Amino acid sequence: MSQQVSPPSTQKYLPRLITKERELSWRVASNLFISFKYAWAGISYSFHTQRNFRIHLIVCTVAIALSILLQLQAVEIAVISITSGLVLALELVNTAIESVVDLTVKQTYHELAKIAKDCAAGAVLISALVAVVVATTLLLPPLVILILSNF
Repeated sequence: MSQQVSPPSTQKYLPRLITKERELSWRVASNLFISFKYAWAGISYSFHTQRNFRIHLIVCTVAIALSILLQLQAVEIAVISITSGLVLALELVNTAIESVVDLTVKQTYHELAKIAKDCAAGAVLISALVAVVVATTLLLPPLVILILSNF
């Protein structure tokens, strides 16, 4: 089963996001600062090319801001922050897996590539659903009290 697929839409962003300095990315970073720079490059790449990463980032920011605004306890804010961070981290892992799979199979279809991409996307979906349940459980009661107290 080898069918051609259209190139990913992220191709137009690659020249701007990947610098000549990064062409030797197979080398070990020379110091901690360089490691953080590479990590930030990955986050930046995901932000610029992955719509779902931007959506998750906005939702996570709103959930954390709302938890602070509603004056939740520190442990509740931490739980919302951890689950939000997990969603963003898994979105980065999903992007990495998709990129490696695309690099490996080029522009051809392979069932195992589909499975790898689907499983990575499924991990993000599960973490996002759990984050919604956690945020709803912790944010809804004080939000309802706040709304009802103003009527």
